[in-house]
This record gives sequence, structure tokens and C-alpha cells, in this order.
Amino acid sequence: MASTEAHAGDKRPADSIEALEAKLPQKRHYRQRAHANPFSDHHLEYPAYMDWSPYFPKHFAPKHASAGSEEGGVTQDSGKKVEFADIGCGYGGLLIALATVFPDKLMLGMEIRVKVEEYVNQKILALRQNHPGQYENASIIRMNAMKFLPNFFEKHQLSKMFFLFPDPHFKKRKHKARIITPTLLAEYAYVLRPGGIIYTISDVKDLHLWMVKHLDEHPLFARIPDEELKDDPAVEHVINATEEGKKVERNKGDKFLACYRRLEDA
Repeated sequence: MASTEAHAGDKRPADSIEALEAKLPQKRHYRQRAHANPFSDHHLEYPAYMDWSPYFPKHFAPKHASAGSEEGGVTQDSGKKVEFADIGCGYGGLLIALATVFPDKLMLGMEIRVKVEEYVNQKILALRQNHPGQYENASIIRMNAMKFLPNFFEKHQLSKMFFLFPDPHFKKRKHKARIITPTLLAEYAYVLRPGGIIYTISDVKDLHLWMVKHLDEHPLFARIPDEELKDDPAVEHVINATEEGKKVERNKGDKFLACYRRLEDA
């Protein structure tokens, strides 16, 4: 793949250098430990009003700036809202896959690890440059989904939420840190619209059973039969697109999938 770096003494016109493909980031430069403590202070920001223009510049006008002041941006919002949220998105495999499957849907990855978030962001920016008009609907933000999720989404804004291969937190005393709990499900039900879907998958059977138990017990979620999932274009990528899913596949491990539909409010 061609380099985008202009070296000293390069005689090519500047515009031809800029036209070269952007290099995709190399994952080996962004490695970080697999999990982070969600209860630690990670110095994250939780805005009272979310400005989406830095994340989706083709869909949101920059706030607190004169119209058209940002190159490549828009002068007014497209009217779209983020609809898909990949919680703990890791290295962004699902986001990248779904961006072209659902080109009209805005989707956001949420990742707490600094280097991993930086990697996904750089990859999305490179893909946007290399494929004009594509991947403008995908972005990532560094945040802790267990804290202040409603700061980012309105009531019933989301149509899909993904919880793919989350940290199992094996020790019983750490089960409170699992991403699916009765308390957190109340928040997910708030931001997920009726008819929306929660996707869960794990290679750890104990965690799978934990998630199924709590989702089964929640009055606002109902499990979707496996036969019905065959017609869902997102399911194939939920199973196979993530780095963790590919690792499980290479090791010939099991994958336990469970999807739930958000019911109407009583």
C-alpha cells in the first residue's frame, strides 16, 4: 500500500502525494492490556450536551463555530442520530463491518482503553480517506459505558446495542463489574427504543448464562428465537467480525449468542 508521507526531496506534485492512500494503523503499535477496571477514575468527560460534529463531520455541523468554518464539515445537521452503539468495541471489527452493511445508520463504538480507541479512530479516518463517501457513518469515542450513558443518548434513541465478548470477571466478588446487570439493563432500556435489539455473545458459558438470566428476568426485554436471527444481517458480523470472535474461531472454541428485543413500555 502506498505511503502518505512526503519525504525530503520528493519531486512529485503535492496534490499527487495527497492523493495516495492513507496507511492503515498497525495493531502492534496500539496493544494494551485486555481489560480495564470500569470503577477506576479514567479522567473521562461526560458532556451535558453532546457535540457529534468531531465524530461525524459529514452529518453534524460544528457547534460554537461559524457556518462552514470547518473544512470538510457541513453547515447544518443532516437530521440523523446515532442509532447503533457497540459497547466495549475493542479494535472496531464490528463497526468497520457494519458501516457498509448499514450505510444509512450512524454507529458509535465505545471503548475505555486509550490506545485501542486511538487505533480504531485512526483506522476509520484512513478508511474514509481511501474510500470517499464510505465509513462516514462510523466513529468511536473513549468512554465508560457503565457511567452516565444517558449523557450521550436521548431516551429511545438507539435501535441496536452490541455487547460482544465482554470481560467475564470470573471472580464472584467482581461480578458487579459485568456489563450486563439489572441496574445497567434499566439504563439500556432507557436509551434503546421499543423494537430495538440487544446483541450479546461470549465464549465463556458462565457469562453467557449470566447475561441470559438477567435479560430474561427484565420486564422490558424478550429473547429473539434463533430461527428469527437468521434473517438479521448484523448477526453474521456479531459472530465473526470482531478480533475476539476470530480468535475463538482459530482456537475452535464455542460462541454463545443471545439477542433480545426491547419491548414496549408498560
